[in-house]
Amino acid sequence: MSHKIPSDMKEALCADSKAISFWESITPLARNEWICWVIAAVKPETRKKRIERTRVELKEGKRRPCCWAGCIHR
Repeated sequence: MSHKIPSDMKEALCADSKAISFWESITPLARNEWICWVIAAVKPETRKKRIERTRVELKEGKRRPCCWAGCIHR
């Protein structure tokens, strides 16, 4: 299953040229992992932190969220 990027996540990534550039270079499966990790957050503050961490880690060249079992929807 492929997830659609949430608007809040897309907005954060698009505001950072380096992060969005790297986002576009990773595979659809890798993008799906980031999206699933963000939408799996239960609390709004956790989701916000995960979106920021996604932005930062993409800029660092990380292709997948660290220390996460992966998308449960596949």
